[in-house]
Order: sequence, then structure tokens, then C-alpha cells
Amino acid sequence: MPPIEILHQDDALVAVNKPAGLAVHRSKMVNDAEHYLVDVLREQLGGNVYLAHRLDRATSGVLLVARSSEVAAALGEQFMGRDVRKQYLTVVRGWPEPAEGVTDYPLPGSRETGPRREARTCYRRLATVEVPIELGRYPQQRYALVLAEPETGRFRQIRKHLAHLHHPVIGDCQHGRGDHNRLYKQHFGCHRMLLHAWRLRFAHPVTGTPMQLEAPLDEAYADLLRRFGWTLPDVGLA
Repeated sequence: MPPIEILHQDDALVAVNKPAGLAVHRSKMVNDAEHYLVDVLREQLGGNVYLAHRLDRATSGVLLVARSSEVAAALGEQFMGRDVRKQYLTVVRGWPEPAEGVTDYPLPGSRETGPRREARTCYRRLATVEVPIELGRYPQQRYALVLAEPETGRFRQIRKHLAHLHHPVIGDCQHGRGDHNRLYKQHFGCHRMLLHAWRLRFAHPVTGTPMQLEAPLDEAYADLLRRFGWTLPDVGLA
């Protein structure tokens, strides 16, 4: 496979732009993949890498890996302490109302029958489109570009919270709408889940320097934004 795009690299950590569809590591949930990001990076960088956090297989965007277990632990503490700010870009079915809000809805872990824990996601509707394609009883379909900022880090949090609001992420096979996912494949040639870890802000685990990293969209996602006439906002991380 092609090399992973490097967004930042120093002696302590590496930030990459994870492609959609690439599993981060082997697990009980993902054990059939041809490639895993940690293996590809070990070969690409020439040495061990340690995950500081994770992204779903279908999600793209900024991912941090450490060059030592100590740095990975320090980054993990920032994530656990909610000191890391995250912004995701996603395309959803419908137009969320109100256009800006907070979803405060407890979620279970990877097992749906497990205990539910506090989960909060801020969202903001950035742009909308109405496409003249008939589906079900509607002659036109509405979609929105949404900025999501999770305050907690629960399993598939953004996907589950947006589905809870009845605005599922396009391309989400587990929590989305199959009819709309098929529409995007057939009419727009889009075969990926439209959830992208866009920006990440944290303190460098060694120097303490504030860092803000941004991962560009891949061609499939960027083409869709151009098709709908959407542009990315100049939205900083507070």
C-alpha cells in the first residue's frame, strides 16, 4: 500500500493522516484486514510505534503515535484528562435543528449491553444541500456538513450521537441508513464513511508546546464538498 501521509514528526511522536478503511491495529473486531496502520508505520518509519489513541477503521484523519511507551502514556493522560481538543467533519442525512447544540447522551462501550457512561458531543451545522434524487416517499434529499467536537471519547461516540439525533453519518454501516449510503455510492461514487478527524490540539508530551494539527481531506471527500459547493470553515479550536 502507499506510504501513510505524515503531518508531523519528531523524536517523541508522529502524527499521521489515517486513510479511511485502514484498521489501526489487529483486534477481536478487526482481524481480517490485509494491512494495519501500526504495521505499515513500523516499516515506513523504521522502528516501533505506540498508539496514543484510536480511530475507527472507517474514519480518516489525524492520529497520534508515540515513539516510546512513555510518550504514549503521557499522551494518553491528556486524552483521559480531556485536555485534547478534537474537531471532526462529517456529512449527515437531513439538516440538524437547531443548527448548533450539544448532545449529552450516555453510551455503552464496545459491547452494547455494557454499562452506559457519560458522553457529550458539541455539533455545528456548517452547510446544507438539497439534491433532486427520489428516495422512499421524498422527491428530494437533504444533507448537511457538520462540525463535531466530542468532549468525551466513547466508542463510536460521534456516529452514535448523530444517529441518536436522527441525522446519521453517511456511509456508516453500523449506525447509519443503508438506503442513503447506497445513494451516495450510486449517484456520487462515494464509497467511504464521511467522518474525518480534521483537527487536533494538545500539548507536546515532552516540551509542553501547544500543538494544533490539521489533516486534509482525501479526494473522495473533497470531491463531494466541491460537488455540493461547500467550503471548509475557518473554525479554530478554542
